[in-house]
Amino acid sequence: MGATASHLLTRLADSAPVLVLAAIAGAGSFTHIRNTAAESGQTGWMSWAVAVCVDLTCVMAARERQRDKKTGRVRRGWISWPSLVLVAGIVLSLAANLHQADPTLWGWLTAATPAGAFLVAVSMLERRASGPRLDPCPAPSSPLVASSSTVVASSSIPALVPSEQDDADGNQDGPGPSPALVDYARRVADEHHAKHGKPITRDLLRARLGVSNQLASDLLRTLRTTPDAL
Repeated sequence: MGATASHLLTRLADSAPVLVLAAIAGAGSFTHIRNTAAESGQTGWMSWAVAVCVDLTCVMAARERQRDKKTGRVRRGWISWPSLVLVAGIVLSLAANLHQADPTLWGWLTAATPAGAFLVAVSMLERRASGPRLDPCPAPSSPLVASSSTVVASSSIPALVPSEQDDADGNQDGPGPSPALVDYARRVADEHHAKHGKPITRDLLRARLGVSNQLASDLLRTLRTTPDAL
């Protein structure tokens, strides 16, 4: 529970500045668009509607650009349709902001700040959403995967009886390998000889069967003393 809460707080602290910037810049741009629309004859609720349409069009176009990247959509032409819509929305917002500014250099710069900040915030959010996410539960490491593969691969190898397991651990006085294991080792050795044209070595046999060096040596000695070994 503590780890989850800490993860949420970290994500909130990481995203809060961008979200606050987007909200403030959007509000400033929204106000300029609404005032421009009202001065241009779109009074009442229509001025609000115009401002909402322009700002939400920019957000929608940014989301469509992100979706195109995730789905690998092939772009046709020199610019995609969502990118063109986003540029048009930003141009309209910037034009409205400049219309409300004093006809001076600083007046234009300060009036253009909300539109520019809104574009930066939208691009930041789009960049974060389209980037790779960190999985809080990472996949098992390669040694574990390799161990699982070894277990699956070795399931077809005949098991050792208890006395033979003692022999695999290094007790050389115990009985030899089981007939089933010898037959399996013989098949492995025959396949190697047929493929490479030479007898299998102890290390290769040990790697193929997943047994100890001592047991691999015993198996190889048994195969060599049998008439049809290799």
